[in-house]
Amino acid sequence: MNKAIGKTGPVVALGAMSGTSLDGVDAAVLSTDGHDILSFGASAYRAYTPQDRATIAAGFGKWSGTEVEAAAQVVEAAHLVLLSGFEDIDLVGFHGQTLAHAPRLQGTLQVGNGAALADALGVPVVWDFRSADVELGGEGAPLAPFFHHACARWAKLEGPVAFLNLGGVGNLTWVDPSFDHPQAEGALLAFDTGPANAPVNDLMQSRLDLAFDAGGKIAAKGQVEQGALELFLAEPYFARMPPKSLDRNDFAEMVALVNELSDADAAATLTAMCAAGVAEAMQHCPKPPTRVLVTGGGRHNPVLMQMLAVSLDCPVTPVEDIGLDGDMLEAQAFAYLAVRVARGLPTSCPGTTGVRAAVGGGTVSLP
Repeated sequence: MNKAIGKTGPVVALGAMSGTSLDGVDAAVLSTDGHDILSFGASAYRAYTPQDRATIAAGFGKWSGTEVEAAAQVVEAAHLVLLSGFEDIDLVGFHGQTLAHAPRLQGTLQVGNGAALADALGVPVVWDFRSADVELGGEGAPLAPFFHHACARWAKLEGPVAFLNLGGVGNLTWVDPSFDHPQAEGALLAFDTGPANAPVNDLMQSRLDLAFDAGGKIAAKGQVEQGALELFLAEPYFARMPPKSLDRNDFAEMVALVNELSDADAAATLTAMCAAGVAEAMQHCPKPPTRVLVTGGGRHNPVLMQMLAVSLDCPVTPVEDIGLDGDMLEAQAFAYLAVRVARGLPTSCPGTTGVRAAVGGGTVSLP
């Protein structure tokens, strides 16, 4: 039996993540026993080409059909190229690419066949992390919180802290690291804060043929349209109690709110919407966090980071301030979760997804 499927001891796991911002695939190695982070290893990145992004984007919001199949092929091929470059791996955690997410309706769809990847790589692959959670009444997202809890303990943080991931969608994990186990009642609260980079990226792509607003330079030249911001904050989502989650396109009408604005004003307004969603989210925290640690692509945007610093009542810093890699944190999370799945440990709980009881999602495919 592969040692990763055993009960104790360290496992060298390789995690991969392809997010809704569609920049590319991240891959990172982590050594863990499924409880503690023992060490961080090598990482790598493969950017999607413009054609890759277009093919995947054509599948967004769809549950089946030729566009979904084409997106799956691109996702699998990109992952195989990247993951084949790693050696001496015991286990792979393969998230795949989310195309559609409606947990109370159709469910959740991540494309990419983990069984095929296991055969191609010759190592066990854990995949389909979200379905079991949804089937038990959970939102199926976010899934990184159990890893955030391990990160807080690895960094020996005290007092409640918040991890804020700013990818295509924003999500917040409130962590009390004094608890030994993430599934303990009161250890975690997690939920999506609202749209993050996706609307700005879509704006840049449609208007300027750019993948994103690099360094927030376009937003920095603009003025926030307060009327559009107020309409955005009137969305019922913000009043809902967590846990709660979003699909990438749930706030697609945001772009319509800025249609009449200049490129700079539109970018500034969409960036302000992301920050405002985070500020609203803070009201749901059980206790105010002592600090907010930002991960994901949004932390590279100084305009967004400044908006967060102004609107939140605690220090806001990149996760690099505590020795973590914000570009690879989600890939590392799925390495960590893969080991937990392989060892029968839970990967979500009522406080993170609203699932009825702590559950370990994921399918293990042997080569």
